[in-house]
Amino acid sequence: MTPTQASSHWDIFCTVVDNYGDIGVTWRLAQQLAGEYRISVNLWVDDLHSFSHILPQLDPGLSSQTFAGVTIFKWNTPLDIGFTPGAVLIESFACELPEKIKAQLLAQHQSAEQAPPLWLNLEYLSAEDWVDNCHGLPSLQASGLKKFFYFPGFTPKTGGLICEKNLLTQRAEWQSCADNRLGLFAELGLTGIAPQDKVISVFSYETRALAALCQLWQVSMPRVHALIPKGRSLNSLTQLLPCPIADLVPGQRIVHGNLTLHILPMTDQQAFDRLLWSCDFNIVRGEDSFLRAQWAAKPFIWHIYPQEDDYHLVKLEAFMSLYCDNLTPEIAKPWAELNLAFNQEQQSAVNLHWQELDSVDLPLLQHAQQWPIDALNDADLASRLVQFVKNS
Repeated sequence: MTPTQASSHWDIFCTVVDNYGDIGVTWRLAQQLAGEYRISVNLWVDDLHSFSHILPQLDPGLSSQTFAGVTIFKWNTPLDIGFTPGAVLIESFACELPEKIKAQLLAQHQSAEQAPPLWLNLEYLSAEDWVDNCHGLPSLQASGLKKFFYFPGFTPKTGGLICEKNLLTQRAEWQSCADNRLGLFAELGLTGIAPQDKVISVFSYETRALAALCQLWQVSMPRVHALIPKGRSLNSLTQLLPCPIADLVPGQRIVHGNLTLHILPMTDQQAFDRLLWSCDFNIVRGEDSFLRAQWAAKPFIWHIYPQEDDYHLVKLEAFMSLYCDNLTPEIAKPWAELNLAFNQEQQSAVNLHWQELDSVDLPLLQHAQQWPIDALNDADLASRLVQFVKNS
């Protein structure tokens, strides 16, 4: 099957990195463009197997299929499916377009009959100051084609943040009823969680800081329930596990003192959102989960992907400065130091700062509830993107 959409359709290309991060962002964007703006979207993905973990209905064996109004194509190299350029072409996170498509774009550029699509590079989210000045800038390619850099961000000068139109209302309604939380835990096969217990979702990379926190949670009050999917977080906790990670099953409970580890089943994105809404604290990684933790309006730790020369810590500091801008030092300091200690694997420090959070628990929660409203700046990424295309 080949794409048959009219020339007004949009194409989004994504290579799957770190299993769910890049595809998580692009899948949410594609759905929002199709659902809220009635844009015909083709999503080209190179790894449908990993994609199917967050979209269980997806068949990795099919070359094309449609969900939520988005046509999903298996992106093979070399490209073995016919490609018809539309109005907009987005390469997410600097993925490299197939040479066949570049040749088609160049042919259109050189033709007087049809202009090539607006070519955008959707960049990674950053809170750094330089993003304001780089968002929307054109980049002239050696072929003569022009590509624009589209930077998501937290200020009005950037491309905004992915957030569906009704998401914050849905989250507030969900959190207003305590039965939703316990009902979700039961649906996921998580047992033994009492209403007064502290529930923490864990979706981190490997780190000794997580093992240190688990040691602290074993003697903490109230009781702690750590909800962890099979994957990289558990690689840090092998000494607490009764068997190899591969042998763990969803719903399994592992009790160590006042800490219970729960093995989470894989969920789709909507269930993952509700999980974050239902926990008291969230430890997240990457970009998609990082942003969804903010929309959950709960305190969180961001385990940012490590980079050479510790540049990831520069990105972390930039976000923390923005997030804590209107917080008093008494509230901002323990939260920021906890995030920094977790990312630097400082085991004793992470435990110290975790305990310090107890004294600022309520004001930090109140800040987390206000933050999504402030961060959106009255316009989400999809709406800014659609406007950017119109203005171009």
